[in-house]
Amino acid sequence: MSSDRLNILVVMCDQLKATAIGPYGNSLCPTPQLARLAATGTRYDLAMTPHPLCVPARTSVWTSQYSSSHGSQRNQIYLQPGRRHAFQTWKQAGYRCGLIGKNHCFREPDDLALFDDWCELDHLGLPENAHHAGLDWCVDPAAIQSAHAVRRQMPRQGLSFSYAATEFPEAQYGTSVIAAQTLRYLETHRDNPFALWVSFPDPHSPIEAPRAWVDRFRAVPLPPFDAREEKGMTERTQVLRRIHGWEPGDELHVCATLATYLAMTAMIDAAMGRILDALERLDLRRRTVVVFCSDHGDFTGEHGIMDKGGAFYDCLVRVPLIVSCPGSVPEGRVEFDPVNLIDIVPTVLTLQGEPIPPIMQGQCLPGIAGCDARREAAFAEYGAGGPAFTQEDADRLVNPFVASLQWREAEGQRKMIRTRRWKYVHDQMGGRDELYDFESDFGERLNRADDRDYREVRENLCRQLLTWSQRG
Repeated sequence: MSSDRLNILVVMCDQLKATAIGPYGNSLCPTPQLARLAATGTRYDLAMTPHPLCVPARTSVWTSQYSSSHGSQRNQIYLQPGRRHAFQTWKQAGYRCGLIGKNHCFREPDDLALFDDWCELDHLGLPENAHHAGLDWCVDPAAIQSAHAVRRQMPRQGLSFSYAATEFPEAQYGTSVIAAQTLRYLETHRDNPFALWVSFPDPHSPIEAPRAWVDRFRAVPLPPFDAREEKGMTERTQVLRRIHGWEPGDELHVCATLATYLAMTAMIDAAMGRILDALERLDLRRRTVVVFCSDHGDFTGEHGIMDKGGAFYDCLVRVPLIVSCPGSVPEGRVEFDPVNLIDIVPTVLTLQGEPIPPIMQGQCLPGIAGCDARREAAFAEYGAGGPAFTQEDADRLVNPFVASLQWREAEGQRKMIRTRRWKYVHDQMGGRDELYDFESDFGERLNRADDRDYREVRENLCRQLLTWSQRG
């Protein structure tokens, strides 16, 4: 590769749904820095996560494979030994590889050894006995831990949700620390080709942010709930509502939780501004492919549910995806075809002039590097073939919210197909199907799977889903 080869900077948030930010229509949280990024790149309006759960999604991004192929189908199963992934390719090509922020993907010594810089920080601060390499922390580790004290002992306002507004020095909060560490990385390695993963743990729970930021979002409304939804809900979704919902009278606490979630999102936006400014100041902007995304979304009150779970509503599977590199990626472009996060690595490799390993299942994103092939559908999956967690099972547990977590992550073999107009969900192990028509039901409130008038649509989508499921 030549000396002017493109750097890679992938910025990933945790549990940020697309519609939480300005470029995807959120007027409460306009995120001007992400709008700035989108104006200098290509935004994908219908980007889907391959698996709406942290470890499977992150592993899918870096392997460019679906979870049923790479095997990490639950949060307890990190990237397996010997699996091919992007950082192996970049390391072999002479790139300096780095991670700043949340991992939740790599664990094997051979994989960790690929990273010249490893600065891990997660939801609760600096992980105990975490692998560390390269750059020292630019903020005193003791101060970082102090600023995460409330997150380690969160106050609880409801069974399935909690929030806090705190007053630690802003420079010690995780998002600010990660931004500062990224700036130090760019300043230190500006003359070396690099592949850097910047991984913000927010706005995943614990839902906590500086009070000054939370106060900007005091007027956040409660998401609407249509009673007609209940008629078409699967049992799994009904169970989620039971253990991830809220009781009458909790509405103010729910709105406060949503306000704090948006405050965490706004802090990420400000951090992105600092990173973009540094890239410009260091003359790296046109030599760096910047990707902004999230591993999956969050209910944040939609469908009467908080947090996340084994469902395929757009609030969980539709994620932000923006790719920017002035001079190499079209600027100010919006693509409306459905795409997937597993397309990120093949796209970056194509921009770099590198071959895509045959084992990767993703493709170059449309509109970039001469790829104009249209996309008809995107896919996602959830579950590892485990038994269903039912209402009766929830009745037997004292605290089903906590006690059933691993059970619910593994249950079933659900798969989803999403087109511009339709979404169809099917579980090979049984249970009710789901079918939504976004032309007339943007909020996914009416499940049409049992409606005779939609039989032909359902069967067509089922065939496409079956064909995809049988891929090599």
